Amino acid sequence: MKYKIYVDGQEGTTGLRIHEYLSKRTDLEILKIDYEKRRDIDERRKFLNEADLVFLCLPDAAAKEAASLIKNDRTKVIDASTAHRIHKDWVYGLPEMGREQRERIRDSKRVANPGCHSTGFILLVYPLIKLGILPRDYPLTCTSVTGYSGGGKSLIAKYEDENAPDSINSPKPYGLNLKHKHLPEMKVIPGLDYEPVFLPIVANFYKGMAVSVPIAVRKLNKKAGAEDVQKMMAEFYKDEKFIRVMPYGDDSLLEDGKFLNPEACNDTNRVEISVFGHEEQILLTARFDNLGKGASGAAVQNMNIMLGFDEDIGL
Repeated sequence: MKYKIYVDGQEGTTGLRIHEYLSKRTDLEILKIDYEKRRDIDERRKFLNEADLVFLCLPDAAAKEAASLIKNDRTKVIDASTAHRIHKDWVYGLPEMGREQRERIRDSKRVANPGCHSTGFILLVYPLIKLGILPRDYPLTCTSVTGYSGGGKSLIAKYEDENAPDSINSPKPYGLNLKHKHLPEMKVIPGLDYEPVFLPIVANFYKGMAVSVPIAVRKLNKKAGAEDVQKMMAEFYKDEKFIRVMPYGDDSLLEDGKFLNPEACNDTNRVEISVFGHEEQILLTARFDNLGKGASGAAVQNMNIMLGFDEDIGL
């Protein structure tokens, strides 16, 4: 028997990419709603309740509505919006947080897919919180440089307009009110007392991202320099298929020995974690495809876990 899969919101960037992943699978049946009826609530309700697993690739309000239309106790849901990421009845879909988190995803019928910036941030700070190295009240900051595809169709159109002004080539910080929609999960999921000060930056490349978190060693619970932290991270993620903790001090990871390329993991579900710095200061970085592990790839990974497939099938 093939599992029936339905993507609600299949015309958006995340939905289209999920379809790309699923189109290569012969072990699934993909349900496709008629394009003209994609906003018909009765037709959507029918598909939502027929599927074994549903991906919600919708704005927050629409995702909440879609979830409420499912009236059976069988259909499993993965929500790619921010609507349910810290909801007590939903499981956060980041299995690399450890065995217990992976088991919770496997056993759940409601999984919230992480945000792209949050994915990098949590993968960097959670191990140090878990190990008791990083204080929960540490005043964390985070910078994330991302490709413009993360902004959806409207931002993609703006960047790819042949009449775009020359200023389109300049990296652009945004979220300057310090209320970015990923901040709640960046605090709650790793167990921090406070939200980080977060600066996202959009740049003129289609996909790929690099998330950075600086740390002062003097503020840690236990003294641990950059090389020590790299060893801790490597041990924490040693069994993870999609996480690579890169060797400490390996300049071959950098272009011209200086520059970290945010696009290096594009078209993969891989996250590369690097630890830079010295005995007094540490810089943690995570680079990955914002449309892969940052969105659609993570959703498919969670689907595989929830349906009992090998985690990396189709990825």
